[in-house]
Amino acid sequence: MRRLPRSAVLLALLGTTACGSAATPTGVDDRGVPETLRVAIIPNTAPDEQSARYAPLRDYLATELGVEVELFAATDYAGVVTALAAGKVDVAYLGGLTYVQAEAQVDLRPLVTEVDRETGTREYLSGIVVRSDSPHRSVGDVVAGRGTFAFGDVSSTSGSLYPRLMLNAAGAECSASAVDRCPPFDEVAFTGGHDATAQAVANGSADAGGVELRILHRLEDEGKLPKDRLRVVGSERVMGYPWAMRAALGERAAAAVTAAFLEMGRPDLLDLMQTTGYQQVTEADYASVERNAVELGLLSA
Repeated sequence: MRRLPRSAVLLALLGTTACGSAATPTGVDDRGVPETLRVAIIPNTAPDEQSARYAPLRDYLATELGVEVELFAATDYAGVVTALAAGKVDVAYLGGLTYVQAEAQVDLRPLVTEVDRETGTREYLSGIVVRSDSPHRSVGDVVAGRGTFAFGDVSSTSGSLYPRLMLNAAGAECSASAVDRCPPFDEVAFTGGHDATAQAVANGSADAGGVELRILHRLEDEGKLPKDRLRVVGSERVMGYPWAMRAALGERAAAAVTAAFLEMGRPDLLDLMQTTGYQQVTEADYASVERNAVELGLLSA
């Protein structure tokens, strides 16, 4: 297994804020919402870019909830799980796999997920991509071609779990005991994020990769990747990213945070989150993610 280099400088999550000061809660209001609400996001793209990108969301939540909001971008997916388990984060934006991994360590309550603009539902698309000049036209072709396959973070739902499911369905034997083994591929790489995976396939560092397609499309729309550089050879629907809260904060706090998302109507924020709005979710919505994670040995990753 190798890890492809990332160009971004990663922000530490545990014990620091974006400004570098200690993150110490100052108490809760009469709803149980912490007066300093600590919010974390998984690094599905470069963490330093995420901190700046999500600053308007931080400001919106602070205004709607009437509390200070500190926003963290983790260096990896496991960092968010560790922070939740340690009580250093109150609310987190998680992938489905990261949510079930965290739920195994700390009592969480999933609140909402975004309605995906591309599917019009709470589900979004995980895809396997190749370069447009590749001879591969299907996932089966990718498996038969061997070479190097790039995953994102090992705990990514659409960058690791669902690509493994697609590869195995096409004849691969991605191991449930060793995440870096996925015969017949000669090599497996972990890039850390969807943007890095897309670039790795585009520049030839990997022959194929698993990515979240809406992130791929955003990279293309922003001019960070030519629209004709990559081709999608397979895709699967995935239940959307949950915003989850530590259950210890209570029902009233959960209701307040949920309402802030459900009532979000600002076009700029909806564009930022690539959604038309939010809908509530429950633990049951992620049962299939948990089942697949157990099958592929990723629940304790």
